[in-house]
Amino acid sequence: MKAWEYERKWIENAVPPDVDQSCEQDWLEYLKAGIASDEKLFKDWYSEVPGSKAPCHLVVAAIQSMYNRGYDVTEAEKYIEAGLQAEKQKDGSAIQQITSKIYYLLNTAKKDENCEYWKYKQYKTWQDIENDVIFPKCTAIDVFSEQYAKKVKYGWLGQLIGGALGTQIEGYTTENIFKKFGEVKGYLREPETYNDDITYELAFLQSFIKKGYDVTSQDIAQEWLALIADGYSAEETALYNLRKGIMPPESGVLNNYFCEWIGAQMRTAIHGMVAPANPSLAAKLAVYDSVISHSNNGIIGGMFNAMLVSLSFVEKDARELLEKTIALLPQKSEYAAVANYALEQCKKYNTWQKAWEVCENCLKQYHWIHCYPNVAAEIVALWYGENDFEKTCYIICMAGQDVDCTAAPVLNALAILIDFEKVDQQKYVEPIGDTIYTMMRKFQKISVEQLCCDTVEAVRNAVNKWKEKEREK
Repeated sequence: MKAWEYERKWIENAVPPDVDQSCEQDWLEYLKAGIASDEKLFKDWYSEVPGSKAPCHLVVAAIQSMYNRGYDVTEAEKYIEAGLQAEKQKDGSAIQQITSKIYYLLNTAKKDENCEYWKYKQYKTWQDIENDVIFPKCTAIDVFSEQYAKKVKYGWLGQLIGGALGTQIEGYTTENIFKKFGEVKGYLREPETYNDDITYELAFLQSFIKKGYDVTSQDIAQEWLALIADGYSAEETALYNLRKGIMPPESGVLNNYFCEWIGAQMRTAIHGMVAPANPSLAAKLAVYDSVISHSNNGIIGGMFNAMLVSLSFVEKDARELLEKTIALLPQKSEYAAVANYALEQCKKYNTWQKAWEVCENCLKQYHWIHCYPNVAAEIVALWYGENDFEKTCYIICMAGQDVDCTAAPVLNALAILIDFEKVDQQKYVEPIGDTIYTMMRKFQKISVEQLCCDTVEAVRNAVNKWKEKEREK
């Protein structure tokens, strides 16, 4: 039937209620919705990160992020104090007006043409990136081998360990982590698997199971809608856009002030695992995923961790892995400039503390969830970790920032690179257990073993389909 036929049918079958029936509760639903809207804005102005309780002021961070992206946000900054006061007083009327004014000013902000940001090339799609990077010929990996299956399992375990370590301390500086806990050399409490990193990777895996290497951004986006109930910052905006029918790459940029935060960078280790020793393919899949919620340096952050994990299947040394991965970034991007700067500090100083101190100070204008300080933390940890799992855990934890989102991909790559069986299983692996818990609509509970089997099987099926296509040509 046509839309008008549905509507005509419904109105023809609608019967008025009894006249003495009160409709007061129906009208009060509008008030409840308004109060819920106020509460959402209060949380956007101040909330605490689950797991670590680090403070986050999302509206202020939106202003900061637009400044980082080369826009003049002077007028929006004038409303910060009023917004903070409205949140503190729980003034719903004021918080609605102030937040609207700020977002209007951000949406109409003019470029600061003198900002360094605009001196770098802007990247929006995989084609933009592919035109600027010469990828090496990939090394053949037998994905049907037991060795590949083992490495995938090690990668997932490394990622789960990193996520659990980082969730406990994300959102804090090196100095304050040390003041509170001293040197963090293991779990500070019983580890948990709840985080939003793996949520998006499970969604990608479902799209990959269905489409293999032919998967598109739209395919992945549909799995987000089916499986992910809610998001944060860039992903929250992207989900809102997707629900309104705004598809990628537009979903990643429309009213998205956080499109260069860590959200893409945190969720692309899986793309490296499904494209072992093939950094070009890993980067392509990661960018297809990343543009759902990110753009420019945000999507380059996504390809960084995908390539890091992909190359870890054939590299033997973390430092060589880092150098090769950084060399495959589009060098005209600001992201590559940040990564190269961090690498230079590692080569310059004898200790990770000094290298990180320099990087942290250089990048202090960026939010702790932005991709820049976090990629610097990854580089410092891998460089000074000396292929040692425990030492790398220690450095990435002590660097602070968005620790679960840095530790997870770093330890995924390192677990594949080294002999993971020599890692202290009792200290790091056994506390994780065999069950992953998520906040998804489905897969709220999945075994580690099942996740590993699903990943390997999906890759093997995808390779078989690709071989069939090649034979048909």
